[in-house]
Amino acid sequence: MTDATQAFQKFLSEKNQHYTTQRALIVGEFLRANAHLSAEELYAIVKRKENNIGQVTVFRTLKLLEEAGIAKPVNFGDKTVRYEMNYETEHHDHLVCTLCGKVIEVLDSKLEKRKEKVCSKYEFVPLNHRLEIFGICKACR
Repeated sequence: MTDATQAFQKFLSEKNQHYTTQRALIVGEFLRANAHLSAEELYAIVKRKENNIGQVTVFRTLKLLEEAGIAKPVNFGDKTVRYEMNYETEHHDHLVCTLCGKVIEVLDSKLEKRKEKVCSKYEFVPLNHRLEIFGICKACR
């Protein structure tokens, strides 16, 4: 069992909700995918393993994962909300190909230091930020 799974179980317990076998399957597949998944994409993955799971259960579980701080919604400009892992992960930014939709996660300590320097210069306390650069990936060029 992963730390994220344990954190989710604790979150549900604090909300007097149960960690059901369906939720376990959904959470397991979300964590295993390690990708930017829409609720519909996650539902398709889960449905292949358990035919009795409803789409609403997947949507609600994703929302609970978001509330618990384990998943966070991301939107790459195509009007589809996707979710990515947000539990004990380093901040990262994204490069998004506008042709094929490929998303590249970028971890860049220099970029993070630059952000801190800019905030310090303006005596600004950042609460959150995101950077998404849209363009064309190497494969599509």
